[in-house]
Order: sequence, then C-alpha cells, then structure tokens
Amino acid sequence: MNTGNLSSITIGWMAIASGIACILAIALLTLFFTVGQPFGTLNDIFNGITGISILILAWMLYTEHHARSPLLSPLALMTALVGAIVVVIGSILVIFQITGWVLAGLYTGAGNALLGLWLAMFCYSMQRSNIIPDNLIVFGLVVGACMALGVFLVPGIFARIDSMESPPWYLYLGFLEYLGVYFLYPIWAIWLGRFLLSR
Repeated sequence: MNTGNLSSITIGWMAIASGIACILAIALLTLFFTVGQPFGTLNDIFNGITGISILILAWMLYTEHHARSPLLSPLALMTALVGAIVVVIGSILVIFQITGWVLAGLYTGAGNALLGLWLAMFCYSMQRSNIIPDNLIVFGLVVGACMALGVFLVPGIFARIDSMESPPWYLYLGFLEYLGVYFLYPIWAIWLGRFLLSR
C-alpha cells in the first residue's frame, strides 16, 4: 500500500483505534440509558473522538486514495474534514447544553453521513486495486451507504427540531445511519486494521 511516509502498521492501528472509539461510544450510550450520567456526556465526547479518528484515518489513507483516484480523493478528504467538524459541533452543542440532545444528535448524524460518503468514495476507488480484499471493499461500500443515510437529518437541522414528539418520517430514516457508525463501521475499521497489520 502506497502510504507516503506512514507505515501500514501505523495506519492499521489507527483503523483499529477508530473502530474501538465507535464501540466505546455505543457502550457508553448503553450505560447512559441503563445507569445515567456521566455516561451520556462521555458518549458525547466519544462521538467527537470517533469523528476525529475517522478523519485521521482518511488523512492517513489519502496518499493511496490519491494514487488510485486523483480527482475523487481531494473531494473525499474534504468531505471527511467537514464531516468530522460537524460531528464535533454536535458533541459541543449537547455537552455545553446549547441545544437539546435531539438537535445535537442531528448534527452528529449529518457529520457521520459525510464521513460515510468519504468511506464509500475511498472503497469505490479501491475496487480492482488488488490492495484491499474485495469483500472488505464491498462491505465498506455498504457501511458508507448506511452511514450516508444521515443526510436525511439535514432538513431537521434547518428546521431546528429538538424534540422527539411527532418527528417527521425522514428523521427515522436518517437515524438508521447510527446502525452504520455504531455497529457496521467498527467491523470494517478493525477488519481493515487487522488486514494491514498482517501484511
């Protein structure tokens, strides 16, 4: 893998770390619903850490991505950057109680959607490259598409929806992106990491 000055081992560990950040985020969310605070705030922090870790992984993979797709790769990296920023904004909004958890969650979901678009673009570019296994690429496309469903949350941000009382139908579709980021992305990231570490 053409990774510039970074080793495949470094990228592999970063991929695993981003997957573990997602797993910790969902574990903390589960603890919040079963125990209460401070696990909700910790979940919000780890949502931000997850967004940043995916951005770092996107940056580490950029050299390889650019070699395979010189036109698509800059757009993909910029998409990941904006996505990570929006995820962090979502965390800040709820941690500092600027908004309620619903509106903050819409920001987080929309940011994750952009990170999912990066993943889909990266995997699309890696097809027929013989660098990453085909089944890992296909699974990455599925994960990216699932995360990208968060785009349906964007209208809720503009409408400033901050309550789950009678939410519009599209929010439910958008919230499916959390299936991608909390459950499917960790599998892809850890799988990628283990593959890179085994090279």
